[in-house]
Amino acid sequence: MNLKLDAREVSLVRSAPMFGSLHEETFRDLIDQAQVRDVNRSEVLFIQGDPVKCCFMVLEGWVKLYRLSSSGDETIVATFTRGQSFAEAAAFTRGVFPVSGEAVTECRLLCIPVNVLIGKIRSNPEIGLTMLASTSLHLQHLVRQIEQLKSHTGAQRVAEFLVSLSPTEAGPCTINLPYDKVLVAGRLGMKPESLSRAFAKLRKLGIVMEQNAVNIEDIAKLRTYAQQERVNAHHIKP
Repeated sequence: MNLKLDAREVSLVRSAPMFGSLHEETFRDLIDQAQVRDVNRSEVLFIQGDPVKCCFMVLEGWVKLYRLSSSGDETIVATFTRGQSFAEAAAFTRGVFPVSGEAVTECRLLCIPVNVLIGKIRSNPEIGLTMLASTSLHLQHLVRQIEQLKSHTGAQRVAEFLVSLSPTEAGPCTINLPYDKVLVAGRLGMKPESLSRAFAKLRKLGIVMEQNAVNIEDIAKLRTYAQQERVNAHHIKP
């Protein structure tokens, strides 16, 4: 390959929904024509309304997708990290980006040019099917986000977010937040002050925040709390 992908990164890309079911020859041919980009923190990848030139996969770091209102307020649509892909649907339709994209941290990205992707789909419909599967996963994720915003308490959203970042299933652990608390709040559909109140509510569960590090007494207890809060939220009468 003419890329700077190492064996670990190739394995990571291969395991992504967008590539997982491709035949080896098809997979190699596609990524051989992709590009690797190392980007700085806060670097803008694309702006809402820009023509789509490629779709992306995160090899390292975090990326946020967001929209700006007419007043300049930013709404976080999604965040992506290692092993996750984005912009497939926009690339598939050869349209424009419906959101803006920015690197939250230093990132390493795999970029697949649209013209390469469309050409491969025309010669091999198998690629189009895998892209549809990947787009379906993004849709399911957005539906879960809407459910959280509609029916989950602020403390529960924070609890579920921390559980999703935990490297263990039970016992104590420390989680370093992948990005600043303002972005965490936006990702969870909350104001920064609401996020602070949610963390305060979680102190009774042994959750202690020190700058961007969150010390958790027992991640299993936090998971149980999030699940119980979900049950309670569904039984709240309007």
